[in-house]
Amino acid sequence: MSTIFIQIASYRDPQLIPTLEDLLDKADNPQNLHICIAHQHSEEDEWDIIPNGIKEKCRFTIIDIPYQEAEGACWARNQIQQKYDGETYTFQLDSHHRFIEGWDSELITMLKKLQEKGHNKPLITSYIPSFDPSNDPQGRVNTPWGMGWDRFIPEGAIFFLPYYMEKQDEPKPGRFYSAHFAFTLGEFAVEVQHDPNYYFHGEEISIAVRSFTHGYDIFHPHKVIAWHEYTRVGRTKQWDDDTTWVDRNNKSHKRNRELLGVDGETADYDFGKYGFGTERTLEEWEQMMGIRFKDRAIQSHIKGNTDPHISDEPFYPVFKHPLEFSKDKLTHDDYEWFAVIFEDENGNAIHRRDEQNTNILNQSNISIWEEYQGPPPHKWIVWPYSKSKGWVDKIEVTI
Repeated sequence: MSTIFIQIASYRDPQLIPTLEDLLDKADNPQNLHICIAHQHSEEDEWDIIPNGIKEKCRFTIIDIPYQEAEGACWARNQIQQKYDGETYTFQLDSHHRFIEGWDSELITMLKKLQEKGHNKPLITSYIPSFDPSNDPQGRVNTPWGMGWDRFIPEGAIFFLPYYMEKQDEPKPGRFYSAHFAFTLGEFAVEVQHDPNYYFHGEEISIAVRSFTHGYDIFHPHKVIAWHEYTRVGRTKQWDDDTTWVDRNNKSHKRNRELLGVDGETADYDFGKYGFGTERTLEEWEQMMGIRFKDRAIQSHIKGNTDPHISDEPFYPVFKHPLEFSKDKLTHDDYEWFAVIFEDENGNAIHRRDEQNTNILNQSNISIWEEYQGPPPHKWIVWPYSKSKGWVDKIEVTI
């Protein structure tokens, strides 16, 4: 019998009960589930009382946490993982989801097929498609999403963006981990536990790297398994109630930079079980994924959501450059927007950004600081679009 340890950290969420009802109703084998909830609640939230009728459908473990005692998402997830009891699989979720019929059978089948292909420890995770509780099920997105690179944020963590996956017959190899949808072998709940010293930011990139070093391979599901609500409308977040959250989050960012070596930062302490595994190294992750932390550099192919692979392509840190010119070069007064473009020696665009704020072009001496990650350019271009004339006043400067 295959059992599943369901991990749900819920914070004053009006969607918790509907999520549990749908999770159980759509499972092929609800009796095989062990649902553990870090139930961070307020007595004021009458809708946040878990009815006994739900609890009777499978094994439940509820960690009762008055909301004033909550210490952040990673802390709550860590509390749950201490309740793992040897289940075959584990499935980490948020408390605002909807599910397909037979989601449990689909995920188990998906994972077993990956194992048959030689991936001993598959980790099926992604930013999953969205749903809108006020327009459900009509508002559901029915195309699988992957997780793509966007940028390093100033504090050093990585920002991801979802993208529509092309139709395919099997899960897509991925680089990044989503804390709101992660299905894998049960021992993951012991091997790669959430660091309770993290608050929120840095959680997902640290787990992505740490899971790799423990031998896990990330895949994005090629089928829609569930939907996630992203709007957070009507939900109180932990940081709404916690006046210390900024300090907690700053400490989390620093710990994440020290773990991953962002900007060359190092720790003068041992991360213990919240550090790296021994099956693969951080450096091997960087080579396979095309991302380097010490100088926030990337290989440009990752912008195309390519499968992870080792490449001879150079790593490129952020390229910053001022685009400066006089307003005399502009001859129209009805600009709707303008494009900022960097080109290589062959005239190929290696970066483009469209800017809607045309007030920038009203200064006497215009200066636009632009940055991107990729090879150094040969030329920059500012190309405005006029409401009456279309593309006009193309300004080109060789660097």
